[in-house]
Amino acid sequence: MRKLKLQVQITIDGFVSGPNGEMDWMTWNWDNELKDHVTDLTEPVDCIVMGRKLAEGFIPHWAGVAADPDNPEYWAGRKFTDTHKVVFSKTLESSPWENASLAKGDLADEINKLKNAPGEDIIVYGGVTFVSSLIRENLIDEYNLFVNPAAIGKGMPIFDKLEKKMDLELVGSKAYECGIVVMRYGKKG
Repeated sequence: MRKLKLQVQITIDGFVSGPNGEMDWMTWNWDNELKDHVTDLTEPVDCIVMGRKLAEGFIPHWAGVAADPDNPEYWAGRKFTDTHKVVFSKTLESSPWENASLAKGDLADEINKLKNAPGEDIIVYGGVTFVSSLIRENLIDEYNLFVNPAAIGKGMPIFDKLEKKMDLELVGSKAYECGIVVMRYGKKG
């Protein structure tokens, strides 16, 4: 069975954005070691899942990066553009993006179909609503939390929709020069 991995930037006080979606707290002066870590995380991935709201910015952004060989993030752009994407949407009738299909059914059913299909790992990028729904349904197998050296006091959390306690097990953690600590958790047991 394929593994569904979450990669998300988060504050030390547990928010993935400010109250109005602000992202100005994120650290982006990543050193090569952290960039290599992201490459290692995404290399065994052949499917990206995301919600429609994120897809509207994510897919065109990385397509633009992939179209410019002089861009320092060119290889990341190629990876995100060339990897098949599944966009979860209740409103779109067809995918407006290349190399992306839509999932319109029940979230758990659609994710489990993907996990049971042949292939490599699946990574999820998403906004608060989409990721919170995946967490609530216990569909994520591996949590890669990029803890930024910032506390914002209030904002949008992703673990607040849990209906019961979720036990996780620390698989690894590493602090990087820029101040980000990557914590990787798996399901316990």
